[in-house]
Amino acid sequence: MTRSTSASRQRIIVGAADLIRRRGLAGSTIRDLAGHSGAPLGSTYHYFPRGKQQLAAEAVRFAGDLVSRTLEQELAAGPVAGLRAFLTLWRQTVVDSGYRAGCPVLAVAVEEPPADGDPEAIIAAAEVFTAWQRLLAASLGEHGVAEPAATQLATLVIASVEGTVALCRAHGDIRPLDDVAAQLEILIATAIGT
Repeated sequence: MTRSTSASRQRIIVGAADLIRRRGLAGSTIRDLAGHSGAPLGSTYHYFPRGKQQLAAEAVRFAGDLVSRTLEQELAAGPVAGLRAFLTLWRQTVVDSGYRAGCPVLAVAVEEPPADGDPEAIIAAAEVFTAWQRLLAASLGEHGVAEPAATQLATLVIASVEGTVALCRAHGDIRPLDDVAAQLEILIATAIGT
């Protein structure tokens, strides 16, 4: 793949992730996803011959990788730092979009599986959530939280933050995220004994 080809493909993926986080997958056609990135529909089918599900799966993995890289970097300073970074990402997304955008991973995860039986994007969403959970649980484990509590607490963090992003969008207010952030930080600090 040439640099130009790679850049064009990446631009389509980034555009798709942005549109999905705003409209959801069901609310976006392959034409919408291509158009949002400024790419011709033919190019989109060239790079994603399996269509909308393939493109959505790539967009979900792209978004998931961005968050995972931030988590990995910040978790080096401990679970509380990782939590703060996770919360900051979603706070910025919600506020910067004027409460019109959330998480593309969640947007895909709550979709009805496609009628054609190819839930590629939903499978990608499950993989991303699992990766985030494992990163958080591993950090908690490194800081003295035993299993299964480390995995359960990591699951609670992800579910709480993802749900709270939806609340913020619905209410047009960041306060739900701030409230949940305060409580999650207490839970994690208590769990690791700080």
